Amino acid sequence: MKGFCFLPLGGAGEIGMNLNMYGFNDQWIIVDMGVSFGDDVFSSIEAVMANPKFAVENKEKLLGLVVTHGHEDHIGAIPHIWPMLKCPIYATPFTADMIKRKLVAEGFQEAEIPIHIMPLESTFDVGPFQFTYVTLTHSIPEPNALIIKTEVGSVFHTGDWKFDPDPVIGKKTDYDQLKKIGDQGVLALVGDSTNALSEGVSGSEGKVQDELPALFENCDGKIVVTCFASNLARLLTIIRLAEKVNRRVVLMGGSLLRMTDLAREHGIFKDIPPFLSEDEMCHVADKDILVICTGSQGEPRAALTRAARDIHPRFHLKDKDRVIFSSKRIPGNERSISSLYNNLIRKGVEVITEGDHFVHVSGHPSRDELRQMYKYIRPTYAIPVHGELMHMKAHCELAESEGVVEAVLVENGDVVRLDPDEICIEDHVDTGRWVVDEKRLLPREDPIIQKRRRMSYKGYIHVSVVIDSQFNLIKGPYIHTPGVFEKGIDQDIIDGLGQEVSSVFDTLSQDNVKVNQVEDTVRHRLKYKLRQYGIVKPFMDIHFITL
Repeated sequence: MKGFCFLPLGGAGEIGMNLNMYGFNDQWIIVDMGVSFGDDVFSSIEAVMANPKFAVENKEKLLGLVVTHGHEDHIGAIPHIWPMLKCPIYATPFTADMIKRKLVAEGFQEAEIPIHIMPLESTFDVGPFQFTYVTLTHSIPEPNALIIKTEVGSVFHTGDWKFDPDPVIGKKTDYDQLKKIGDQGVLALVGDSTNALSEGVSGSEGKVQDELPALFENCDGKIVVTCFASNLARLLTIIRLAEKVNRRVVLMGGSLLRMTDLAREHGIFKDIPPFLSEDEMCHVADKDILVICTGSQGEPRAALTRAARDIHPRFHLKDKDRVIFSSKRIPGNERSISSLYNNLIRKGVEVITEGDHFVHVSGHPSRDELRQMYKYIRPTYAIPVHGELMHMKAHCELAESEGVVEAVLVENGDVVRLDPDEICIEDHVDTGRWVVDEKRLLPREDPIIQKRRRMSYKGYIHVSVVIDSQFNLIKGPYIHTPGVFEKGIDQDIIDGLGQEVSSVFDTLSQDNVKVNQVEDTVRHRLKYKLRQYGIVKPFMDIHFITL
């Protein structure tokens, strides 16, 4: 593909799994490589990510991966996709350490990971592209926008950002620098749309710091706060407040332990006392404990979810405990979060959410902040990303109201040509989603995943018969129907299904018969019989054992 172009493979039309590509004269760079939350139907699915088919097919033309920051929806897919590419990686120091740890955990030696650690605010060249890191504010250390410059023009790729006057961690946004970037001319802004439907500003992390103390008082049980492990500003706030109310901090969740270890190494958690271990917590009174845990989105394997379901070995919740959700509901997780709330309330736990108190502030810009950014950057064009279509459409309308010549609504796979005289969608490439199922990486459309989904919705019927080489029925049929009948197994129904199967063999013409023909006939007869009981399209497995 000639000229300057932008191609989102993930993150356009959805929250999460950001994977963006920029091309110039058929040379490519990737910006970010993230995941989304796992499927709430199957607990074995740990993460969902963009299908990298286009990047893999063009890896000989791929110059590198440039990372804006360390959130999972921007780096979580690297251990799964990067091994297919083996391209150089560029990241600022904190993010680079996060990436290295992920790849080392997957079995790579640190020396074989081609990661370039770039200073904050640095400028560097990768082939025909020149990149400049621009430090903004967000809910993790070292959040960066990127200036991506080619001989055709510059793109301002915002990454995740907000304007926070009191960010707790990191420096405030340099507004003069943003204005200078706009003065130099920007062809297109590719930007965060998460809160494009929300008026006003997103609010400051410092305000959360002011509001939380009142919720740490008058509680005779454990105080539990759940938030994203990567939100180190929030973690630091919670830890400092725990010290003030004389509660010992316990961390629940491997991602929290990894993030706080990394924060100590980078000097972000200075003078923070050691945390209690899970074993030590058992010997301390509940009124002296504050637990910080994972699970704010109802993730099946997270510490809070397991405690709410009484399946955590050491973390137990009961009446008089207080759980504070210092997070927002990510679209798509509503069902799992509601289930978590209900399980906690059944235990008599007091549940506090952002709907009750100011316990969370978004890390993404609301409409007034978007307007302010457009006033600074003054791009010719806008390409909203990082949002569902309704967020991106609202972002398009806002951008055009701020003087942008044209805002383009894109979806994953759209190839956008960036030209000083015109912006347009000129092509489309195949994309889709992959899932991490246990340790396997599979397309979401893989038969294994689709079969599980059908089984979870419709139930499962397994039929096995023993036959001889002439298709005479020797034993069976044996029929199992887990998850099919509401009132359990009715033997009369099972007997009726068995008679249907047997009748196939009683009337079978054995001349040139084939196994697949018999299987299709059995399947057809069972479907007909099941419809009489109101059962439609369950997953069905027919198994022949030949003696």
